[in-house]
Amino acid sequence: MSDSLHADMALWAGSFCSFAAALGVFYLALASILVLRFRSGPDLAKPTRANPTRRPLSILVPLCGEDEHLYERLCRFCQQNYPGSIELIGGLQDPTDPAIGIVNAVAAKFSRMKVALRIDAKEHGSNRKISNLMNAAESARTATLVLVDSDILVGPDHMSRVVAELERPGVGAVTCLYHGIGGAGVWSSLSALSINANFLPSVIVALAFGVARPCFGSTIALRRRMMEEIGGLGAFVDCLHDDYAIGQRVREAGYEVAMPRASVGHVCRDANAKDLLLNQIRAARTIKMIDPAGYTGSIVAHPTAFALPAALLGGSHGVTLLLLALAGRLILCLSVERAFSLPRQPYWLLPFYDLLFIVVYVASFFGERVSWRGERYRLNSDGTLIHDAR
Repeated sequence: MSDSLHADMALWAGSFCSFAAALGVFYLALASILVLRFRSGPDLAKPTRANPTRRPLSILVPLCGEDEHLYERLCRFCQQNYPGSIELIGGLQDPTDPAIGIVNAVAAKFSRMKVALRIDAKEHGSNRKISNLMNAAESARTATLVLVDSDILVGPDHMSRVVAELERPGVGAVTCLYHGIGGAGVWSSLSALSINANFLPSVIVALAFGVARPCFGSTIALRRRMMEEIGGLGAFVDCLHDDYAIGQRVREAGYEVAMPRASVGHVCRDANAKDLLLNQIRAARTIKMIDPAGYTGSIVAHPTAFALPAALLGGSHGVTLLLLALAGRLILCLSVERAFSLPRQPYWLLPFYDLLFIVVYVASFFGERVSWRGERYRLNSDGTLIHDAR
């Protein structure tokens, strides 16, 4: 191959990367605007004092080997500014699970409300989270169920907002956006940054253009009769993307899945690089399965992935685009902070997050296995899980 052909190919590649990087910089600017507009819009679910909803609630939380901060998260459910009664039920399988002592401590502190455990080793399918929720639901006494992942931290008005939205005509379920909360280590901080600097704004952009139909495990509230209409939790016992699938069934039944203009906290507990990569790859393969085209195109939202090679290949304005890509990511991060009243993020990790995304993005296309709570699964093409014996 001649030197001139090599030069032409490098020029073409540099030009392509420059174009893709410019497109990504535009996306980051647009996302920043849409994030700020999203939070400044009217919140139909904002609780009102004039006509408070008093619907009794059962909050179901799947538990498995939780950390010491679980106590605070569970206490938040018991400290709601909600006029109706609330019962909190945790579901787990192992009678020696450390979460048992934490739940008992919460029950002792809030003795005037029902805080209970359902310990049941019964597995209804490959998805242990759904198994725990199914077992916990058998102890629920109310007609309204609120499913919440155990790593979620809520504010005092959360249940009032959720139920206010659920009371709207045509609403079959309510879900919530979530932001990341990092711990003391760099790995959990990177995990939280992946939510706040990418996932959260990408959902808002997709909602703005009407191409997202989300339902998140951060909160899924629905009436018991709605749950029965979509086949009950048993319909999702082998499903990886169980939260999305629940929302999809609700929509197929002719109802809306509503979302308040607020977010709850997702506590990131990645203790090391391996935990971070495994969790990121599982999340990436889940999103890729739900929306293959959208996930494939999501690389454009990371202009650094193109600006860096553009600069190295001598593409048009490659260095300028690289600086704009880094600045755009920072501005988007600042916009999310402002819109959702988040604490200052570790900005110095933003370039490392972009690098992490590229690694995870490439890895997500190779292989069909995921790790979840220490268990390995093989992923079928329909999104169902099979325990991996290897």
